[in-house]
Amino acid sequence: MTHLVHRSLRAAPPIAISGQGIWLREKGGHAVMDASGGAAVACLGHGHPHVLAAMRAQLEQLTYAHTALFSCESAEQLADMLVGHAPGGLTHAYFCSSGSEGMEAALKMARQHFVEAGQPQRRHFIARRQSYHGNTLGALAAGGNMMRRATYLPILSDAFHHVSPCYAYRDRRDDESDADYVQRLADELEAEFQRLGPDTVIAFCAETVVGATLGCVTALPGYFEKMREVCDRHGALLILDEVMSGMGRTGTQHAWEAEGVAPDIQVIAKGLGGGYQPIGGILVNDRVLAPLRDGSGGFMHGHTYQAHPLACAAAVAVQEVIRAENLLANVQIMGARLEQGLTERLGNHAHVGDIRGRGLFWAVELVADRASKAVFDPSLRMNERVKQAAYARGLGCYPMGGTIDGRQGDHVILAPPYNVTEAEMEMILDRFAAALREALGG
Repeated sequence: MTHLVHRSLRAAPPIAISGQGIWLREKGGHAVMDASGGAAVACLGHGHPHVLAAMRAQLEQLTYAHTALFSCESAEQLADMLVGHAPGGLTHAYFCSSGSEGMEAALKMARQHFVEAGQPQRRHFIARRQSYHGNTLGALAAGGNMMRRATYLPILSDAFHHVSPCYAYRDRRDDESDADYVQRLADELEAEFQRLGPDTVIAFCAETVVGATLGCVTALPGYFEKMREVCDRHGALLILDEVMSGMGRTGTQHAWEAEGVAPDIQVIAKGLGGGYQPIGGILVNDRVLAPLRDGSGGFMHGHTYQAHPLACAAAVAVQEVIRAENLLANVQIMGARLEQGLTERLGNHAHVGDIRGRGLFWAVELVADRASKAVFDPSLRMNERVKQAAYARGLGCYPMGGTIDGRQGDHVILAPPYNVTEAEMEMILDRFAAALREALGG
């Protein structure tokens, strides 16, 4: 019997009692390699001494000060670390407690930007199907995760509209080149602008590398440049959601560094604080902020725990570790090994349709048949079978169903910590491959 509302109301999960490095231990003694960082969160693993020391120091100094009266040193320091320098031209930061809150802030700031700039008719957002931008109502409406949206559709805003994702594995036609496919997607976005009225669109929102809903899908070369061109042509903003893919996860501090574009507003969270404290936020360029500063003089939004001193102190320490230990280089090196190892072990597996990702953010899409890309019956919950087989072997991974349309399709994500070692990576690969073969056969 438990009085806590868990994700499942029918079965309580095991109790985690300790974590050190890549390892988590449950109350029954079972040790599990956290090979997905939970939901791609624990970017430094667990119990890093520098982060814990910084949190203890902050606890002794200041635990809370309301932002209606005060700022705090840790929040100012964190902002200075993240913005005001190349690349990208992002100049200001706003910190809250989650990725969902960060997306809400991005949506509100984008709307207020146009109101204060004398364009109050702009009221529409365009995002992508099979995307995920958070679980609060505004963020859920922006996202295209049909499984999560279904129950709440009657109370979601009609200000949000969706176009196709860049999902070449299933959606690029056999007679299309990559460039042709990218142009088709750009034409689709242009058509949506025209349908809504180009001067009524606030922004196009996209995950730079699609996260758990579609499973680590990277865009084809030139895709984001084309999307940016459409936005610029009509004076709309580009909002990039890097809650899962940003802050080093894909091998650069920002995932958009590999895309040839910079956003007007960027949403960040998971790799910002590494799970040591709840923290998320937005990074924004001065072009967006200027009408607010020169007009009303304030952002009409706020949270009780925004820019929380302890959360910001933990995030500062996480970012210090990433820099001091040169972990972005390790993400690139170990990411290449993860890709190679998955390909070697599973590239010819009868039920592995696609292996995709970037940096230390990879997914395997499961199929009933490789040639036709036919999916498993959703009732089989094949992604969950892989998760359970992996857990029995002492490996944590991140499964998801509904890859294609919210109901059909399965994939499993691996997202180890940035400081994963070569020996740990080999253990992850061996355990994951064994678990997948047990769950799927072959």
